[in-house]
Amino acid sequence: MFPHAMLRQEPMSRHTSFGIGGPADALCVPRDLAELKAVLRAAGDGRVPITIMGHGSNLLVRDGGIRGLVIKISGTLDQVAVRGDSITAGAGVLLSALARQAAEAGLTGLEFAAGIPGTLGGALYMNAGAYDGEMKDVVTAMRVLAEDGAERMLTIDELAFGYRQSVLQGHRLIALEATLQLRPGPREAIFAKIEELNRRRREKQPLAIPSAGSVFKRPPGNFAGTLIEQAKLKGCRIGGAEVSTLHAGFIVNVGAATARDVVALINHVQGVVQANSGVLLEPEIRIIGEE
Repeated sequence: MFPHAMLRQEPMSRHTSFGIGGPADALCVPRDLAELKAVLRAAGDGRVPITIMGHGSNLLVRDGGIRGLVIKISGTLDQVAVRGDSITAGAGVLLSALARQAAEAGLTGLEFAAGIPGTLGGALYMNAGAYDGEMKDVVTAMRVLAEDGAERMLTIDELAFGYRQSVLQGHRLIALEATLQLRPGPREAIFAKIEELNRRRREKQPLAIPSAGSVFKRPPGNFAGTLIEQAKLKGCRIGGAEVSTLHAGFIVNVGAATARDVVALINHVQGVVQANSGVLLEPEIRIIGEE
């Protein structure tokens, strides 16, 4: 018996910004660290497959859903503490809210993250970045939880940050909190930079249509959106999935798209772009679940 109420056969379309995804066998949103540990104990030594997610903003769940237990860390583990020029924040805090809290405290360095959807935990998982900034530029330590319930504090040298990579990928570790080292700055200038970056996002990105953000990683020396546009794929549609007419690096759900539609469109874009430019685009979004 799990110690926390579970949502059974929960449609993952309710938990992703794409609005796509079949049912999870069970989904739990632990209210605090103690409850998270209790859920992991109840899942028991790998007997129940566990999937950790944040806000679901960089996630495509396949139409067959997810077997086992999904643990959603969003809206919980969201404490924030400012100490001088550093901030320690829980993995469940929204990154956009954290960037604004930093600005309120007169701390600069996190403005790039103000328009990135999702949680701090998700941003740590993929070393999220935008506008010449990445999480690796500001994170100095991370507290993690192993599935056996043991906590560890990882230093910057152990975080293995790379382009859209971190130690959390390929290791059974759950981000609990991170410490960010920022710099003092004038609040007005910090907020002005946030507003300028958000204005650019509104102009160039299809924020009003369900998506998972940038679908592909940036290839060396170029941009995925540029290569896709050069291949004349803007507006290309399979089922309810479409290459955005505003920003070719986005695939949007224009109505009742399935994960199968999105994956088929990703594959099509990869093939056409490679034939056109010789570059094989690598997906940035996390694709999980059963067909």
